[in-house]
Amino acid sequence: MLNPETVPPEDRPILLYEKRKSVFPKAIDGYYRRIKWAWMVLALVVYYVTPWIRWDRGPYSPNQAVLIDLAHRRFYMFSIEIWPHEFYFVAGLLIMAGIGLFVITSAVGRAWCGYSCPQTVWTDIFQHVDRLIDGDRNAQLKLQAAPWGPKKIAKRLSKWAIYLVISSLTGGAFIAYFTDCPTLAREYISGEAAPIAYYTVAVLTATTFILGGFMREQVCIYMCPWPRIQTAMLDEKSLIVTYKDWRGEPRGSVKEAKSSATPLGDCVDCNQCVAVCPTGVDIRNGPDIGCITCALCIDACDKVMEQVGRPRGLIDYATLGGCEAEKAGQPPESLKKAILHPRTIVYFLIWSAVGLGLLFALGVRTHIDISVAKDRNPPYMLMSDGSVRNAYTVKLRNMEGRPREMEIGLVGLDGARMWSDDQSAATAGRTLTRSVAADQADPVRVYVIAPPGTKSQDFTFSLRALDKEGGSDSHETHFDSPVEETE
Repeated sequence: MLNPETVPPEDRPILLYEKRKSVFPKAIDGYYRRIKWAWMVLALVVYYVTPWIRWDRGPYSPNQAVLIDLAHRRFYMFSIEIWPHEFYFVAGLLIMAGIGLFVITSAVGRAWCGYSCPQTVWTDIFQHVDRLIDGDRNAQLKLQAAPWGPKKIAKRLSKWAIYLVISSLTGGAFIAYFTDCPTLAREYISGEAAPIAYYTVAVLTATTFILGGFMREQVCIYMCPWPRIQTAMLDEKSLIVTYKDWRGEPRGSVKEAKSSATPLGDCVDCNQCVAVCPTGVDIRNGPDIGCITCALCIDACDKVMEQVGRPRGLIDYATLGGCEAEKAGQPPESLKKAILHPRTIVYFLIWSAVGLGLLFALGVRTHIDISVAKDRNPPYMLMSDGSVRNAYTVKLRNMEGRPREMEIGLVGLDGARMWSDDQSAATAGRTLTRSVAADQADPVRVYVIAPPGTKSQDFTFSLRALDKEGGSDSHETHFDSPVEETE
């Protein structure tokens, strides 16, 4: 059997599977690493702390600042409460999130992937755990190649135990967004929580442990669709991490540059840019689907350039157009000009328009609501005196954190009167008064009776709050009568 290493590349069979090459990124300190640290800490604090924040909504509503209350079909975010019939707010937020990714990608490439993506954040945490237990890159490589023994087993078990703790805390924080966090924590620890809580935490612990602890860059390169989608949003004006090959080539060490007969480029071929990359990409080979634009290679390269006395920026954020201009001897393109190009501005304007639309809808919405469903069978009842009666289910919504008195009225349908299930027909009138509990929807069975000879027609149920805050709503419906059928 032939050794694949001795077969010329053009004659080797095409393999559909390549074994993963482990990536052990080297620790680096620099401008972008510090930004990454700050953003990671902020993201983790928001994720883990938010469920514990309290927000007083009164005695009738939950006091958790951010809560997805599936049992009562509510979504709370500080002073905002979203009901099921207001799902367009959630849809709008999702649209804004999508367009926001377009804005970021158009302006600074895959900065979302490099700084904010959960996969990146948790992978970064686990890589710091690796350095804590195993040491930096060289020590990790040495341990990887070492045979299994007591020391290696102890280090692996210690590291995986920390992975497991972080993963379980991640799963626990996630389910805390769906119920009262302090109550859940107490019940979870005491074993009194609902089984679904333990199942959900187990699944999220397993996925975090596997994806962040072992699969890592494979998720970014093979599983995530965003690297493929982002290419449609990048052009020659997009700011991405770039190796300036006209300046760096041909490569050679400082010693080689002194003895070489031909001038060498600024790249000293130290491979530090590859050593610090969390996905193992060599940025010098050009744009790569594995590059998550974390810019750690910029920090590594700038550090080396400073050590050898050469100008920084061999690897830098740059646009294709800016690189061509710089190659021709023009000054580097300013950051403001690189970011504020037409496509980014258009995306930002669309994003802003959606956001302003949501704010407007939030500002003008009322905190009471009425919806009406008419009985279809029978469509009407003809009474002994010739009057006609229709039946309706009227749902009153009180979206305030306190009980409210509301008045239902008839608009149109002259001469008609109404009453509810808990009243007698003798008390029928043009209005009904109901007390609706805090943060509840109250279905009311309403009967509307019209004088003999009343024709089929549309009319309106009106709703008015009787407290000092006020508020009103209305719902148009239909009144069925046999009159039109006989004409």
